[in-house]
Amino acid sequence: MSRIAAIKPFGQRIWLDNLSRGLLKSGELARLIQEDDIAGVTSNPAIFYKSISSDPLYTGDLAELKKQDLTAEQRYEALVVPDIQATCDLTAPLYRDTKGLDGYVSLEVSPHLANDAQGTIDNAKRLWAAIARPNAMIKVPATSAGVIAFEELIASGINVNITLMFNLVHVDDVTNAYIRGLEARVAAGQPVDHIRAVASVFLSRVDTLIDKKLEAIGSAEAKALQGKVAISFVKVAYQHYKKLFHGSRFADLKAKGAHPQRLLWASTGTKNAAFRDTMYVEELIGPETVNTVPDATLDAFRDHGVAADKLETNTEAAVEVMAQLRKLGINYNLAGEQLQVDGLKLFDEAFDKLLELTK
Repeated sequence: MSRIAAIKPFGQRIWLDNLSRGLLKSGELARLIQEDDIAGVTSNPAIFYKSISSDPLYTGDLAELKKQDLTAEQRYEALVVPDIQATCDLTAPLYRDTKGLDGYVSLEVSPHLANDAQGTIDNAKRLWAAIARPNAMIKVPATSAGVIAFEELIASGINVNITLMFNLVHVDDVTNAYIRGLEARVAAGQPVDHIRAVASVFLSRVDTLIDKKLEAIGSAEAKALQGKVAISFVKVAYQHYKKLFHGSRFADLKAKGAHPQRLLWASTGTKNAAFRDTMYVEELIGPETVNTVPDATLDAFRDHGVAADKLETNTEAAVEVMAQLRKLGINYNLAGEQLQVDGLKLFDEAFDKLLELTK
């Protein structure tokens, strides 16, 4: 068994945070599914910019699309929707064999719509219809408008990966919107047993920002927290998840076949060379979760990663880390809001570069 496949018995699914036509046609993605138990795939504008700009398999199709009277965004979608469909088809056996737990493939709505609830709803429904696969997920950012859209999409029966979550306000807003969406669907007499959603919580970007603040404070207490905040936050967030989805509020929905919205760990490649390169995987393995992992981190874990159930170890210490952060005057929720704004800006820039490619 590969080191990556050894994670599955602990209840966590590993997804690949990458997608390209070459990855599909070379058989590499199929190999990862077979050998490493990769159970899903995520994409974003930055991933597709890299793929389309560097993978020669897109060149001919893009040249043909540029001869047609289409917008740059229409050309982009004409390139990537078939890739999403092909990936969904590749992972369809996982979806069927696990009764809808595994096999999901995510495509993001236009980041230009991050603050437009109705625009996000319309864009997501159009992409969902275009992909036309039950194991697709539409990615929506966890902005205020995105949360409104998310609730409506769940009520409409669409699988959603809601992304760019950085603090407990985001986690609680999103999970409560998920439950409201399911409740609205039940009230309308619609089934809920086929709907799946994940809530993507970002890690390495958190430590990158917070560690700079801790370095600026400069005290021994501050420096002792460096590299610990993102993991501590996630351990606290997981307790929120358990309380909500294993508690009384979700019980009626669960009895009707509804599934919890799993937490997904994203941005799990370390950005600080002083940290262990697999720490955002190793430290956060636990039941009913997903980790979407970039290629380099996947390679590192395959080489020397250690699979163990650690998500609920040292939870009291994690709470204490967050308390110490407050004592040092660092407002984690405000930092999370800034990180979401920064993340949206990065996705906007990547999407704009994509549209330049397809003009």
